[in-house]
Amino acid sequence: MGRSFPRRHFPRRRSLVVRLTAVSLLIALASITATAWLAVQTTTRAIQQEQGQALSGDATIYTELLGFAAANHTWDQVGPRLRALSEQTGRRVVLTTLDRRVLGDSGGAPVTLPVKATASVDPLHVDPVLLPEAGTSGIDPRAAGPFKLPPPERENLTALARKAAACLASLGLPGQVRDSPSGRPLLTGIDPLSARYYAGKCLLFELAEATPTEQAALTSLNEAVNRCLQSQGGEEVKLGLDLEALGVSDQRPLLGCLDAARREQLAPYVAPPALLFTLGPGGSPLPTFTLSRENLTRILAVTGGVLVLAVALTALVARRLSRPLRALTEAAQQDRPAPVKSRDEVGYLAAAFNDLTARRERIEEQRKAMVSDIAHELRNPLNVIRGRLEAAEDGHLPFDRALSASLLEETVLLQHIVDDLQDLAAADAGQLRLHPERLDAAELAGHVAAALADRAAAAGVTLAVDATGDGALEADPVRLRQVVGNLVTNAIRHTPAGGRTTIRVSSTVDEVTLAVADTGTGIAAEDLPHVFDRFWRAEKSRSRQTGGSGLGLAIVRHLVQAHGGTVTVESEVDAGSTFTVRLPKPDRRGEDTAAQDVQPPGPVAEEGDARAQRGITRD
Repeated sequence: MGRSFPRRHFPRRRSLVVRLTAVSLLIALASITATAWLAVQTTTRAIQQEQGQALSGDATIYTELLGFAAANHTWDQVGPRLRALSEQTGRRVVLTTLDRRVLGDSGGAPVTLPVKATASVDPLHVDPVLLPEAGTSGIDPRAAGPFKLPPPERENLTALARKAAACLASLGLPGQVRDSPSGRPLLTGIDPLSARYYAGKCLLFELAEATPTEQAALTSLNEAVNRCLQSQGGEEVKLGLDLEALGVSDQRPLLGCLDAARREQLAPYVAPPALLFTLGPGGSPLPTFTLSRENLTRILAVTGGVLVLAVALTALVARRLSRPLRALTEAAQQDRPAPVKSRDEVGYLAAAFNDLTARRERIEEQRKAMVSDIAHELRNPLNVIRGRLEAAEDGHLPFDRALSASLLEETVLLQHIVDDLQDLAAADAGQLRLHPERLDAAELAGHVAAALADRAAAAGVTLAVDATGDGALEADPVRLRQVVGNLVTNAIRHTPAGGRTTIRVSSTVDEVTLAVADTGTGIAAEDLPHVFDRFWRAEKSRSRQTGGSGLGLAIVRHLVQAHGGTVTVESEVDAGSTFTVRLPKPDRRGEDTAAQDVQPPGPVAEEGDARAQRGITRD
């Protein structure tokens, strides 16, 4: 029999189902996460690009109009600027007051304006996203107001700045002169630390002094800032041209007051707030946002790449997980043991396959041995019959009663072998039918002893029955008599003259025991595992003088198992052997035994019953 495997002998974490599920979930989660992240990133970038292209025109318009508002205190001359921006961006530009009174329109016929304006144009409250130069104050740096220099002051400062730049350039510090929105020239491209070192030599101190116009505006701004700080309980400060105050511990009140004071100071010099509307070329609303074909292609490519990667990873994992199955398939095709390298279902299957292969090899060997044994067993009596018939035919033996008796004996031997083989074939095919009925094991043992009494007496062996306890059974009396008869026949054959064979009957709560013990030659320990094998005999010579066909004990095992019992053997060389049959009592077996007689007895069973009833016993 092959090995029996437990239902699961590997850790759950190594289960192929668990690993496949975990890998599938991991790949799905990674794919979804990667696809979502890449799609969001790509889509966001595409949206930003599309929006940047869509808003670039609006940003240009917004920046230009802010510059106009910062340099002009009214919108009266904005018309030409709007038309120039419309030609530049391809959009219709409409500028209105906060109450939607039109200040300027790049188009001709009036148009219905959208509910929401594109932007609010106010140089004192700038959107830092559209104009980062405004900084945290939100004031357009192009709004100079009272700090705007008149031409004479501008010319003087410009000449002074050029001299300073030439001086620094001669010292190895080249720079450029650039005008600020107020008209004050600025030196750029020069390292501040190096310039400070040469400030006295290159007229930088003179260049940093405020002009009369700037001083007046700065004085007015300081007064407004200090009034604000005084109302908040802050200390008085003095601002420079860079609008910074030194020595102030808390800058937050100063910044708030500075921004408020600057807006108050610049308000008369800049245009009032206005609403900006940008429309399509004909005055129609701008189209809704849509991704371009390039961006759609990019998003689809990213998603497809993630899908391909997920498929490749899945194929790699599937190939790795299926590798043991391929090895198992190759082993099955090449009829060789499969390697057991894993402790999961595949390893379990490989171990079962190896066990099946080993059992198949053993069965094949047994089949070959059985064919050889059958041929050997049938050859001997056939050779005897043929030899004697040929001798009689040639005139060497007379056709008398002795020859016919000898031929009959060999024919009966052939019949015994065929009958035994037929019983074994029926048992192997599951067609060994039983007809159970109530019987007494002690009574059955007595009948067997009576039937074999003459054979025991002829062999000089004492045959006795020792029965104790309740021997009530529900079994097939013919088959059970065949079992006990085979065991007793074997015991008599292997017990020398003067020996003893005993049939012991005993019982417990659960079972009835039939034991056949003898004082014969015994069986060697290394031969005990094979005593129930077909055609096995301890004597390798296979002599009929010391043994039968070698099928009796195999039949005994099948018949006992068909009754739901067990048969075992204990033996010691030169001390004797004991074959023990244990059968369950009726109350333990329930309806199992009765279920075996659901079909009418076939020819095989009937013939076996008839043989057993005639007292034919075989080893």
